[in-house]
Order: sequence, then C-alpha cells, then structure tokens
Amino acid sequence: MQNEKNGNRFLKEFVKGIIISNPVFILALGLCPTLAVTSSLDNAIGMSAGVIFVLLCSNIIISSMRKIIPETVRIPVFIVVIATFVTILSLVFQAYFPPLYESLGIYLALIVVNCIILGRAEAFASKKSVLLSISDALGAGIGFTLALIIISLLREMLGTGSLSVFGSILFKLPVLFENPMVIFILPPGAFLVIGLLLALFRWLGVVKNE
Repeated sequence: MQNEKNGNRFLKEFVKGIIISNPVFILALGLCPTLAVTSSLDNAIGMSAGVIFVLLCSNIIISSMRKIIPETVRIPVFIVVIATFVTILSLVFQAYFPPLYESLGIYLALIVVNCIILGRAEAFASKKSVLLSISDALGAGIGFTLALIIISLLREMLGTGSLSVFGSILFKLPVLFENPMVIFILPPGAFLVIGLLLALFRWLGVVKNE
C-alpha cells in the first residue's frame, strides 16, 4: 500500500512538471535560453540534455542535504551545487561535443542562473524527499525539453525549409526549401513562434486564462 502511494506521488509530480506546470508554456520560466538556442533542433537537444542533467543532479544533492543546510545560506549553497554540475557539463561538452559547445556558447554556462533549476531547488528539492525531487526534476526537465523541441522544429522548418539533426538532413519542405522564411531563425522569430504557441495553447485550454 505504501509503495503504491509513493508510486502515485512520484507519477503525479512527474506529470505536473510536463503538463500542468510546464516551465516554458505555463510558468514562462527559462525564456532566455529558450529564445536563444531554439534556432535549430541540434541546439535544442543539447540545451535540453544539459538542463535535465543539472536539474536532476542538483535536486538529488539539495534534497539529500536539505536538513543540514542552514536557512541563512541556502541560496548560496544551491548556486554552488548547481554551478558544480554546470562546470562538469561544460567540460564534457567541450571535450566530446565541441561544435555543440561552441554553438550554445554562453547559454551553457548561464544554466547556473537558470530560474527553472534554481526555482525547483528552492521550491521543491529543499523541502521534499529525494525520490519526489527526482520525479520533479525529470518532469520539469522533460517539460522544458518538449517545449524547446516544439519551438525549434517550427523555427528550423519555417526558417530553412528543412530539418536536420547533427548534420544529417531528415527532410526538405518542397516550397520553403527554395524560399525559406528566414525571420523564423532570427531573434524576432523566436518571439513570434512562442507567442503563437501560447495563443494556441490558451485557445485549446492548456494554458488557463487569468
């Protein structure tokens, strides 16, 4: 009975992060990297993997240490923990994925101050068990990933007329490939796509009206 209850709570927190409290489409968090890196699917995949790694590891450590971290220094401790995993992530990307590391640029290092990660550490991991913190991290991370992939798919297909993953072209759109709408891979295109998606989700009732 207890295992079933724990499983239900794990699933509830997991689903909440993907749908009910989606970081980008519902809470409007992490918009800076979302706007910056979604010009291509490669960047979106790389940033998503990095955020999931840092979010999961930092949630586990912070939840494990929640009872011994003094209240007065909790935020600096959270930032140090997050920065440690971001440093590991940056070194791994630089060593094994140099093109992706160069493409993501400063936004990889800025994961340290990503409000999604710091927000989950403060609002959830510092108060809940390790198991639930893992569920929360996976839900929020996958929710962020889905948002980035949806946005990058639209921007890349409309802006280039094709879709490629790490150098391999998956398909070309007949008309758009010859005459792509370049604005969609430029900074204004990110605002336009996110605005249209938020309008669509609000119309469908996914995002509730205030």
